[in-house]
Amino acid sequence: MPHRIGRMALVVVCVGLLLAGCGSSSPKGEPSEADLRVTVSIVPQAYFVERIGGDHVAVQVMVEPGQSPHTYEPKPEQLVALSQSDAYFSIGVSFEDAWMERIAAANPTMLLVDTTAGIQRRSIEAHEHGEDKDQHEGEADESGELFDPHIWLAPRLVKVQVGHIAAALAALDPDHASIYEENLAAFEAEIDALDAEIDAQLADVTPAKFLVFHPSWGYFADAYGLEQVAIEVGGQEPSAAELSQLITLARTERIRVVFAQPEFSTRTADVIADEIGGRVLLIDPLARDWGENLRNVAQTMAEVLGEE
Repeated sequence: MPHRIGRMALVVVCVGLLLAGCGSSSPKGEPSEADLRVTVSIVPQAYFVERIGGDHVAVQVMVEPGQSPHTYEPKPEQLVALSQSDAYFSIGVSFEDAWMERIAAANPTMLLVDTTAGIQRRSIEAHEHGEDKDQHEGEADESGELFDPHIWLAPRLVKVQVGHIAAALAALDPDHASIYEENLAAFEAEIDALDAEIDAQLADVTPAKFLVFHPSWGYFADAYGLEQVAIEVGGQEPSAAELSQLITLARTERIRVVFAQPEFSTRTADVIADEIGGRVLLIDPLARDWGENLRNVAQTMAEVLGEE
């Protein structure tokens, strides 16, 4: 599995660098050029890497703004650009399962870092749409259980991810390890403050259930005492009976807002909103300004959940 490869690569490379005394990193080009080039899967990861690496790291993003990591396929030029990458930070999104071996093969010397290591991931709860489990998004473990990949939407889990990022950057570029450590500490403090702010905003939200088209916000909901109710899972639209059940649930729970995201059609969300006399609001799980985006999503939920 790609993630297992990532953890092993990180351990092997870090140990090798430490045994070599970490050495000194050779300059790469002019001072204005980044010391490291790394690749990430999704845009929020680029934000994390830039917060830790600053000007010392240049980041390539595979899934560009407006694209979905569930249907994405790397472009040939992106695979070519991987030959210049010092590291690849994986996060468990769907396309990685199909492409990670080819991504690794594009640059055998590239460090593969599994940023999900140490995170207990949520199981994906399938709708009874009659589809096979293999049609769902997410990564399956050896037992076949499928996991929700959206770990970047819970601040406490992001602290784990940025710890992996900082360790990898320091191992690859020991000359700037102290800078990466300082940036990590500063970012972790911001994450803690954001977590406390969102927790306070959503503490008294009633009802706790919210309706969302695509199930991106489960970790966020778990972190702040909410319950995500998804309209579709794994690209499967609800059946007529399930749609009726969702509408009944929304009416019973006094839900007046259906959350959707820019990468997906809002057709079914619009149908439900019309039936419950509500509206559709877009929230983006892939926004680049991660902290401000989560702050805005929390504020929106605090304002609209429980609207009569």
